[in-house]
Amino acid sequence: MLKKIFILLLLVCPIIIGAQSFNLTHGKKFQKIEFELINNLIVLPIELNGVKLSFVLDSGVSKPILFNLTSKDSLGINNYSEIFLRGLGGGKPIKALSSNKNIVKLKNFENRNQQVYVIVDKSLNFSHKLGIPIHGIIGYDVFRDFVVEINYAAKFIKIWKPSEYVYRSRKNVETLPLSVENRKAYVYAEIEQGGKKNPVKMLVDTGSSDALWLFEKKERGIILPAKNFEDFLGRGLSGDIHGRRSKIDVFYIGRFRLSKAKSAFPYSTSIKYITNLGDRNGSLGGEVLKKFNIVFDYPSNKITFKKNSYFKKPFQFNTSGMNLQHKGTRYVKVNLNSSRGILKTTDNDGVSNNVTIQLENRSKIILVPQIVITNIRNGSSAEISRLKVGDIILSINNAPVYKKKLQEITSMINQKPGKVIKLLVSRNNEQLLFTMKLQDLFQ
Repeated sequence: MLKKIFILLLLVCPIIIGAQSFNLTHGKKFQKIEFELINNLIVLPIELNGVKLSFVLDSGVSKPILFNLTSKDSLGINNYSEIFLRGLGGGKPIKALSSNKNIVKLKNFENRNQQVYVIVDKSLNFSHKLGIPIHGIIGYDVFRDFVVEINYAAKFIKIWKPSEYVYRSRKNVETLPLSVENRKAYVYAEIEQGGKKNPVKMLVDTGSSDALWLFEKKERGIILPAKNFEDFLGRGLSGDIHGRRSKIDVFYIGRFRLSKAKSAFPYSTSIKYITNLGDRNGSLGGEVLKKFNIVFDYPSNKITFKKNSYFKKPFQFNTSGMNLQHKGTRYVKVNLNSSRGILKTTDNDGVSNNVTIQLENRSKIILVPQIVITNIRNGSSAEISRLKVGDIILSINNAPVYKKKLQEITSMINQKPGKVIKLLVSRNNEQLLFTMKLQDLFQ
């Protein structure tokens, strides 16, 4: 099952204006907030200046960033000025607005003087890639002064006052040092390649749906494995990100061991504008993080990992070689179930009669999102099967896709190597049936 690689926006030079901090109101010791887990990303309900929006919780971002705002959102932005931002990807800087004195709330957890960045470029819209509306990302300001407990298994977070959170000794729990530098969190781990272990410093990035990113450095023992393939890794603030995808023998986080860990090695052109890499060796993303319930403790510089029900789940690869997203809408004719109706009538003598009426072949027309192929990897199963970018997916193995979420559809086309997938697509208003046999990516 493909977990759509969704690389969020990393700021190079964040601007700090005025005193800004969150607080727990009404005497709360903690605030519990349920979230949606979409493609390994935590999607939170956030209220900004009185408007209810959806944000991704991204520990790799310094300041909240808004995008994909429309006239429907009717959002007032306070005290703004124009700036330019640059991040991952090989493109140019992008124009944005810097705004302060905004009110951000997560139930009883709020900041009444929050600085935000607003991206005005409408092409930066990640909602289509996730299948649900996403209005922005938020990170460091949530973590900075609190203990943040993330329960990936039960899909909730708890934000605690540090004085109220109690650490308990439990099995399968590992507490490690957490280094907070330039408003980003790092943890030390180890990778094993060819029987040799090497330490790595990893950005803890809840805003990446990928598993591991590693920056190739032969002198540090970080080497691209021989079995690899080129892949689209996602989209950043400054454009698309490409690289090589592979597996490393073992990834260690504390005493926890992940064998054949899914790893991406981004091309240097995609990360050339990140000026603060320092001794960082990569990123620890959502596909690994969700295998644990995690406690972030920025004030005490530590992080706690506890295995959960996702721990033994296999890593997911894009075995089909194609990426999907919502793009436009289409009409679907839906047949309704046949039904029987009892019509009560009275004859001329006043005798009541029951007449059974059979209603058949009823239908209605509904408007649904189109699921469109947006990218096909060279040499992939999708390319071999002659699928094309722009094809609209109608059904998979005879199952219509209009009732399914994008994440479910992606899972249906990315299964074990050798699996045969039948896809009915619409191309130039013609319906075409394709058969695709999924390849072993590491033969």
